[in-house]
This record gives sequence, structure tokens and C-alpha cells, in this order.
Amino acid sequence: MPPLDLRRLDALDLPVEPAVPAVRAALADRGVAVLQAEPGAGKTTSVPLRLADEPWVGDGRIVVLEPRRLAARAAARRMADLLGEDVGGTVGFRTRDERRVSGRTRIEVVTEGILTRRLQRDPALEGTALVVFDEFHERSLQADLGLALAVEVRRGLRPDLRLLVASATLDVDRVADLLGDGGDPAPVVASEGRTHPVEVVWRPRQQRQHLEPAVADAVKAALRDHHGDVLVFLPGAAAIRRTQGLLGDAQPLPGGQPVDVHPLFGALSAAEQDAALRPAPAGRRKVVLATDIAETSLTVEGVTVVVDGGEARSPRVDPRTGMTRLVTGPIAKSSADQRAGRAGRLEPGSAIRLWSKMEHAARPRHTPAEITQVDVADLVLESALWGAGSVAELALLDHPPEAAVAAATRLLTELGALDEDGRPTFEGRDLSDLPLHPRLGAVVLAGRTRGPDALATAVALAALLEDRDVLRGRPAERPADVALRLELLADPGRRHPLADGGALQRARRRADDLLRRLGEPRSVGTIDPDLAGALLVAGFPDRLAQARGRSSGGPAGAGRRGRFRLVGGSGCYVDGTDVLAAEDLLVVAETDGDRRDARILVAAPVTADEVVAVAGDRLEERTSLRWDDERDDLVVRTERRFGGVVLGSVTRRPDPGPDVVAALVAHVDAAGLASLPWTDRARRLQQRVAFLRRHQGEAWPDLGDDALAGSLDDWLAPMLPSATGRADLDVLDVTGVLLARLDHEQRRALDRLAPDAVEVPTGRSVALDWSGDEPALAVPVQELYGSTDTPTVLDGAVPVVVHLLSPAGRPVQVTSDLAGFWAGSWAEVRKDLAGRYPKHDWPEDPSTATPHQPGKRPR
Repeated sequence: MPPLDLRRLDALDLPVEPAVPAVRAALADRGVAVLQAEPGAGKTTSVPLRLADEPWVGDGRIVVLEPRRLAARAAARRMADLLGEDVGGTVGFRTRDERRVSGRTRIEVVTEGILTRRLQRDPALEGTALVVFDEFHERSLQADLGLALAVEVRRGLRPDLRLLVASATLDVDRVADLLGDGGDPAPVVASEGRTHPVEVVWRPRQQRQHLEPAVADAVKAALRDHHGDVLVFLPGAAAIRRTQGLLGDAQPLPGGQPVDVHPLFGALSAAEQDAALRPAPAGRRKVVLATDIAETSLTVEGVTVVVDGGEARSPRVDPRTGMTRLVTGPIAKSSADQRAGRAGRLEPGSAIRLWSKMEHAARPRHTPAEITQVDVADLVLESALWGAGSVAELALLDHPPEAAVAAATRLLTELGALDEDGRPTFEGRDLSDLPLHPRLGAVVLAGRTRGPDALATAVALAALLEDRDVLRGRPAERPADVALRLELLADPGRRHPLADGGALQRARRRADDLLRRLGEPRSVGTIDPDLAGALLVAGFPDRLAQARGRSSGGPAGAGRRGRFRLVGGSGCYVDGTDVLAAEDLLVVAETDGDRRDARILVAAPVTADEVVAVAGDRLEERTSLRWDDERDDLVVRTERRFGGVVLGSVTRRPDPGPDVVAALVAHVDAAGLASLPWTDRARRLQQRVAFLRRHQGEAWPDLGDDALAGSLDDWLAPMLPSATGRADLDVLDVTGVLLARLDHEQRRALDRLAPDAVEVPTGRSVALDWSGDEPALAVPVQELYGSTDTPTVLDGAVPVVVHLLSPAGRPVQVTSDLAGFWAGSWAEVRKDLAGRYPKHDWPEDPSTATPHQPGKRPR
């Protein structure tokens, strides 16, 4: 293979060139090296070209990893241009969306996820001589994973595979230790660079001033006060477009010289990106509005001034969706330094920072490694596919938090990507092939199995949920139903006051891209919003929510409108006026992140049958014996459950058995003894025994309520061997149950010592009242005529307290000495009774009179 023509590269005399021999020697000797070089030193383009003709490369390729697609394309084009070739010849690139390589390609620039896929399919990396991890300081999860897998390949399968980690700012000692072998760190090569002094100008935003107007003002000032082109750092495409609108495109700005304003971010076309990177035409100046992609990965020619908004969009786990999303926040000090360095590439320059020195001092020194900040479901799945017993076994520079790994493992198991032993399933392998979070991948796979319309809908859902909501405004203003978003996506002509047209266009492009990756035509099917719930439950099984106070199939309007309970038990809600408020079951794709009572931001209704169809093998059938308060009876309820959500239930009468007995006893224990069918006779029996226990001691059992409640298993349970429910309690003979607590001799003595009733002279049997300390008899005075004997109990030891009543049943006297009453106070009582009841017989000496019941003629 002829050596490369590097004359154009030689002419550049890049700052990194003096370090190349040391890199070449380290890779030839040890096979591993760490290169530390400032941004713009040329490490991305020069080093791979200088190494391509090394003997150990042979017929193999050099694979260069870049953290972003824009950087990969730009690096490949730059190297190809230095060789005087087109991309796809000696130098090619491969990204998620584009492939420009050929059989002649010797240097292949790829994005980080490409390497992971390649390693999974070919762990030996056949045909690859060197892997360069460029811009490794950005510490993306895919870069950390790719390096970990490559290190394992070198140690186990390919000791001849060479690894080079290149970075602008990096903890080189840790990386060198990771690449080293047997405690011997990898060689570290430093390139000094040739940057010029950069003056830092602090221009903090005014209080409550939005970022874009502040940036536009700073850019105009920079164009007025400085020469050269201006590189502006903004957090994302939306901020870039807004700032571009404030500046105007290709309009003369202060100073009169024409100025071209170029956006620069990953979603732009190649032509737009190239325009931003090219030097400004003669007589014109250039302003480049870029994301942090221009921080280290790219070189923008002609820049002498940097305007730094101080913010970036960084990946973070989003509790609202359970997935990783880009979140806007302040940059670290190291990022600010790298951005400022872009102004000193050609000559002394200036960096204008839109925050204060005090704010800067409070910022962290370095950006945390992505692996410690994001959802790691992808990492856990890749680890399982690699064959590692756990993520902890991978040769990672930093390991994710254990809680994040556990949560990701649970999710992947629920999605069916991992089996119960943590091994990948066929579905898990399919998910790993999709450029989506496993949740969204599961939605797409579910759609693919259901037909064209379902696939079109699933892909649309994935495109919508992968990025920010396409509806803007405060959460309380945005409808939660995902169907509205699908309808807007399906019909470009449809309008909605909250819709973000740019976001919808990006979602449509992303949906088309996903269909292409699946090998499907763009017109695969029609988006059907009615399928949303059934598809979402495949990717969000842990976000199934049920209306509070209602189980599936409950009456319409039941429960608290708009309030729901998630599978795991936590609460969530939509406003009562939202179209989803009256639904029974929802699949919640996004909440506001408040775990205690989260607002539902995006969701879809789903039926119990649809949940069963998707997650049938994960349903639990739970049978319980319980007291149903509405029926006021014991029932057996068989529920079909998905976590804490009841998808359906059947209720029946229980069969007799020990569980039923125990349940009935438990009900009486909870409801109290009053729930049993007590009769007056049963209560008197309880009181009679209590009287005997007081007078004769503990030989008599304690049948009081407290004692009975504490011994239900002893006396109640044996009475219910064939019981099935409340009806058996209702017919319980409590008197018989209490009598059963007495032995044979006690039952014989009971009526003699403490009779239930006594016979009065009229021959009528009158029940005694045993509720007081002593027994009492309430009887009309006329029924005791002819008697002087006071009734007694306890074999005559205790007189009965007699309550003498008038014909109207009112008490006229209480006595325990009937003979004394007749002889004494009866005369006064007689006068009173005769005056009130003149038609009755009131003899002067009742002890000799004939007894009779009031209202009946005397015998």
C-alpha cells in the first residue's frame, strides 16, 4: 500500500507535530498511549494521518471516535482534503445517519455508538489496527463504554490492538492507569500548543434578562470594538435560531462591514455546517452561533472573539420520563476555558462571558462524567450483551451509581430485554440494534408486530417522546393526551396555538429516519392515535396508572376525577378539565418529576385488555379472602393485577374452611362483640355468671366482653366449622355459646344460684335484671299481693331488689324487704295510688289480698 502524501499536512506545521514521534513510539512499543493536546493543536487530523503508514497498521484500519456526528464528518473531510481526496477514499466516516467509506478506506471516523455496535458484533475487531478515542474529556457514556470494551478486547482477544486516548483536558493519570497493564500505566504524551493570550471580559446579564438578547447585544459590541470573526456559544438550536433572528442574517452590523451570521449545530445539513466552518469571504466578517460542539471538536477559522452564554445542554436522567434528556444548565470552568481558548488560535483575542466573576468562582471545575448523571439502561443492556456478569465488571473509568444500575435492570427486565437472571433475551438483542432508549425501542418493536398502522404510530410516538414536548406553554395549559400530538404530527396542515412547528418538523424527520433504519418505506402506514395506549404500555409498563377509588371496569364517574395511582403506588394527576381526567387506565409517558404527587404531562388511555395483550406474561392473579364493606359480608376476590393496578376482578362466596373461620373471627375482633346477634337472654346469662364469679370466685369463668374478645379463637372459632360468611354469624346462638363455656356442674347450679327469672304470686315468670351489682325484679305492685316473701338468689343469701311499679309501669317503691314495706310505707303509697288509679283495688293489707295483674279482674 503506497504511503500517504502528507505534503499539505507538513505545510500546516500544526502545534501537535512535535508530539507525534512520542505517540508513534509509545504505540509501537506498548500499544497504548494518552495524548493531551490543547483545542486546535491538530490532534484530530494530524495524528491519524501520521500513524497510517506505521508498520503495525499493515492492511488494517485506524478507527477514530468522535463524540458527535458533525465532528466526525468535519474531521473526515479535513483529513481527506489534506490528502487531496474526496471523503470515502483513504479517509471515510460513518455515523448513525450517513456512511462514506469504501474498500480503500484506511482511516474511518465514526461516532461513539458505532464502535459499541461493532464490538458487540465482532469482539475481535478484525481489520482494525488502532482505535483513537478523540475528545475523550467529554466523557460521554458511549465513549466510556467503548473504551472499556476495547480495553477488554486488547487484554483478552487482541493484544495487538492499539489504543490511543486523545483529549484537551483530562485526568491523564487515571486514563493511563486504565490503559496500562499489570500496574504499569500507559505512556502519556503532552503537546504544548501555540495559543495566544486571551483577554476575559466579564459582561454579566442584567437581572431577568433573557439569554438571547444579552448575546445579541454582546455580539454587536464585539463587532464594533474588535476585529476578526466572532464565535458564539449558545445552549441549543432553539437559542441559536432566536439569536439569529435578533442579529439578522447577512446584514451590516455596527461598523458598516457586511456580516454573515451562521448557525452551527448537529441537526443542520452538511452544506450549512460547512458554511459555518469556512473562512469569511474577503471584505466580510462572520458570526458563528454554535452549540458546545465548537468547544473542542471543531475548528472555526478566523475567530478572534468568543461570546460565551455560559450554558450548555447536557444529558441528565429525567425523572419525568425515566429516560436521559438534554437539560440546559451552566457550564463548568474547564468548558469556559476551552471556549475562551478558541479566540487565541490565530492571534491575541478576547472572550466575553455573560456571567460574573463571582458566579464563575461557584461553578464546578469539571463537567461530571455522563455515566454518573444519566439513565444507564443502555449501558446495562450492552453489558449483558457483552457477557459481563454485571456493569461493575466492565473496565470503566467511572462506574454508575448502584441505584441507577438497579433501576435500569428492573426496567429492562420489565421490558423483556433481560430475563430474571439478567441475561439478554432475543427482544433485548433487537432493542440494542435500535438507536433509541430501550423504552422507546420497546414501543417500536411492539408496533412492528401489530401491522403497518401500529408501526407508523409507534415510530411517531418514539420521535415525539425522544425530545422536548412539541406543545409549549406552562404545564397546566398543555393537554396531556398524546393523541393530540400524534394528530399534529400526522397532519402538517393542522394548527394548534401551543404547537411548536420546528419541533414537529424535527419529529417528522426523526420518524422517517427510524422507518428507514427499520427497512420500511416512509408511507408504511397511517398514524392511528387510538393505538397510542396499547403501544406505550410496551415501553412504559411501570407508568401504568389507575384512577383512584376505582378498579378496572368500575362505574363511570367513580373515584376522584383526574387523580391516579401508578403501578408502584405513587400518585399522579391531571386537571379535572383535562380530556384524560375521566379515564380509568392511563399509560403515563411524562410527568413533572414530583414523586409524591406528579402532574401528568403526556399520557394515553389504555384498556385492561390492551395491557393484558402486551404484558400478559407479567400479570399476577391474586386471590384474597376479605370482608367486603359494601356487601357487609365475607367474599373471595380474585384479581388480575399488574403491579398495584387491578385490571379486573371476580367476587364469589367462599367455601368453608379454616381460612373462612379465621376471617370471620378477625372480622368480629375488628368490629367488636356487638356485631354478634346478642339477645337479652344471652346478655343476662353473661351477667348472671359475672354475679356468681364476684360472689363465689374464679371457679366461674370470665364471660365479660373483654375476656370474650380476647379469646375468640377459643370459643367462637369452634362454632363456625361450616361457616361461609355473615349469615353464619347472624344465626349464631350466643346463649348456647356462653353456656358451652360452663361445665356440667356449673350449668346445673346456675339456675339455682342465679336464676334467669322468678315466679311472682300471679304465676307469671318475670326475668331478673342482672345488670347491676345485685339482681333486680321490676313488677307491678298488684302482682305481689298475698306475698310477704322477698325473692332471693344464691340459695337465699342475697335478696333481690324489688322495683314496685304502678299500673302505668312507673316505679313507686324500691325495696329488699317486702313484708316491711307492706307493714310500713305502703299506707302512704296506697293513698297516692288510689288517688291516681281509683278504679284499681288498693287493699289496706296487701299481704292477705289476692294478687292480680293490672288491667285484669282479680280472681
